[in-house]
Amino acid sequence: MEYITNYLSAGVDFANYYLWDILIILLLGVGILFTLTTGFVQLRLLPQSVKEIFKGSSKTNSNAITPFQAFATGLASRVGVGNIGGVAIAISIGGPGAIFWMWVTALLGMSSAFAESSLAQLFKIKDNNGQYRGGPAYYIQRGLNQRWLGILFALSLILAFGFVFNAVQSNSIVAATRIWNWNSHYVGLGLVLLSAPIIFGGIKRVARTAEKIVPIMAFLYLGLTVYIIMINLGKMPHVFGLIFDNAFGAKQAAGGIFGGLFSQAMLLGIKRGLFSNEAGMGSAPNAAAAAEVAHPVSQGLIQMLGVLVDTLIVCSATAVIILLSEVHLSTVGVEGVELTQAALKSEVGIWGSHFLAVVLFMFAFSSIIGNYAYAESNVQFIKNDATILTIFRCMVLGMVYFGAVQKIDLVWNMADLSMGIMATINLIAIALLAPLVWRLLADYQKQRRAGKEPKFDIKNHPDLRAKLGDDVW
Repeated sequence: MEYITNYLSAGVDFANYYLWDILIILLLGVGILFTLTTGFVQLRLLPQSVKEIFKGSSKTNSNAITPFQAFATGLASRVGVGNIGGVAIAISIGGPGAIFWMWVTALLGMSSAFAESSLAQLFKIKDNNGQYRGGPAYYIQRGLNQRWLGILFALSLILAFGFVFNAVQSNSIVAATRIWNWNSHYVGLGLVLLSAPIIFGGIKRVARTAEKIVPIMAFLYLGLTVYIIMINLGKMPHVFGLIFDNAFGAKQAAGGIFGGLFSQAMLLGIKRGLFSNEAGMGSAPNAAAAAEVAHPVSQGLIQMLGVLVDTLIVCSATAVIILLSEVHLSTVGVEGVELTQAALKSEVGIWGSHFLAVVLFMFAFSSIIGNYAYAESNVQFIKNDATILTIFRCMVLGMVYFGAVQKIDLVWNMADLSMGIMATINLIAIALLAPLVWRLLADYQKQRRAGKEPKFDIKNHPDLRAKLGDDVW
């Protein structure tokens, strides 16, 4: 078994070595493309994105979810272990400068998130149950007429979100609960029992659960961060100085195809940033497509805001806690979730470690159900069959348990590889479909300038009507 693990580890490392050098260029390049061609949509229409969330829903389809539920489902998947364990790993290996590159990834990624979620809305379909389905697999097939590539994307997403990422989440929950000496098998079984009713309830139950959990967990964690900042206010300039100084310092090069072009700080910041905010990865559009909105751009703006909340707010909170405590300088052999726990313990006492264990459970549990929602849509894209879906649900629960009871040294590298494949396919697809993103945004802005509430009318776009029909729009 050890030989197989070592062989697999070597293969995953080799693939990541080359894939991520290419992906960094692609990720930043597509982000810059949409940032410039949309006139900095992530800044210019940021206030409008907030309004879209609280605008409410005039649902005519009782099987659809609301825009806020889609936002919460997307955020449930985004806000998880990556915000706590991923940030800690980035700082441990890449140094404080990794946080700067997380911010860069998020700011550019907001425009990519806008593009992919707007496209997901445009190309969504209505399934046999009257629910909306969509995402990259759907717009690759319908927009680019490449079903084989859509299937390849769907398979990579199912691997990543259905299996690997859920193993990451449950494994991290066990790591956090070690402070209570809980048996990992019992924790794994408990996660399965909690997840099963929600997963078997489908996307609507996932959405209803996410909209309740996400606000609670975010406010709890951010509230503690604000308290820690207030008692360490004088140290904040030093923290920001560390982040910016280390972002461009002559640190260890990451290697790869481009040699010393990328530092460890840059590589780790972008990797962990993408794992956390998922901008351009092609995951959140699956939730975005399930909502009923009057115009595709409305949901694109809403999902764009999710990237800001995830990385620029929640990830930054974790970074501030760790850098203020300086535990990353004195704690040897401790990283990930346990490093963040050590930082909280240093700042507020032992109760901070217990508090984080509870919050992490909420983070990771919401990510498990959010991840499942993405994977379900892609299983149905390949084959909409009730038996296959039931088998898949059981396999997801099996991976939740597996992740809890095993020491998965490979899991983060496997997550990097699977999300790297997803992101590569999706970024190429949205770049090719960019003219449609620009057309949707122009239509939305034209109606707003005319004082109208934007509403997408497929009759005004005969070329799209011929491709999409009148079933959804």
